[in-house]
Amino acid sequence: MIDPDTFQLSDDPAETLATVVALRRLADRLERQAVATALEKGWSWARIAQGLGISKQAAHKRLSDLVKGNER
Repeated sequence: MIDPDTFQLSDDPAETLATVVALRRLADRLERQAVATALEKGWSWARIAQGLGISKQAAHKRLSDLVKGNER
């Protein structure tokens, strides 16, 4: 796991930006996996949204394709 308190950025902006992109993609993938698991376990959108720190509407809009039959 990456410790944000000890993580050192590169002096090369291209390398740092590539790291940012990779971390965003990883975070998106982890979020989708966690939400899919929560839905499989019967979690409500309200509970999922609370866990993500966003509104129920935002969670549903962004991730509703994870509902069975609507996967990307």
